[in-house]
Amino acid sequence: MSTHPELLADPSVEGRVRWHAIWADGAAVRDDGSAYAELAGLARSLGEEHAGKSPAQIEGVAAARRLYREFGIDPTRTRPSSEALLRRALHGQELYRINNIVDLGNLASLSALLPLGLYDRECIERSPVSLRVGFPGESYPGIRKDEVHVAGRLCVADRIGAFGSPTSDSLRTSIRDDSHQILVIVFAPPDGGQEPLQRARNVLIDGLARFCDASIVREESSD
Repeated sequence: MSTHPELLADPSVEGRVRWHAIWADGAAVRDDGSAYAELAGLARSLGEEHAGKSPAQIEGVAAARRLYREFGIDPTRTRPSSEALLRRALHGQELYRINNIVDLGNLASLSALLPLGLYDRECIERSPVSLRVGFPGESYPGIRKDEVHVAGRLCVADRIGAFGSPTSDSLRTSIRDDSHQILVIVFAPPDGGQEPLQRARNVLIDGLARFCDASIVREESSD
């Protein structure tokens, strides 16, 4: 088991996705509501700003949709996780409150309208971790979901197999009460520009320190 896995992009995804990854140590998982308060505030603000609009009418939503189409996924049937958050905000529905780390991930995702994955590095097997296309028939048990199927789709994988995607993380590497070493990966389309990725990165860097007592040990990017 490697707690500092290197991240490599497989040739199957080269030029098809942009990404930014952050490794953080010393994270403290708790539910004190601090990250959630900012998430809920952002959701209310977006709901008021875009009242009466559909997601397709909101600037920034198209980026995650383009990423999904790049890998043959219909984003109107399988929603990017960022758009799922936005849809709840537009409908005035409360966003799920989990813990400070997951709430921070949702805050960054909703801020940038990009999907991301949050992983407990102590549950990742062997370096390197790869961004690749899922193998035929490949899937994993999701968090609060049935099997997440990733065959032909963008996924994050280790020696055991896929454990993450822009849609849903796996139960195996999910953030737990005793998680301390975190890997975050933000996903973007190849033509999306740097600003949304940078926005997500800034929210994560600030929040990991402010809400989670975590120290950043490494960052890597596709650029």
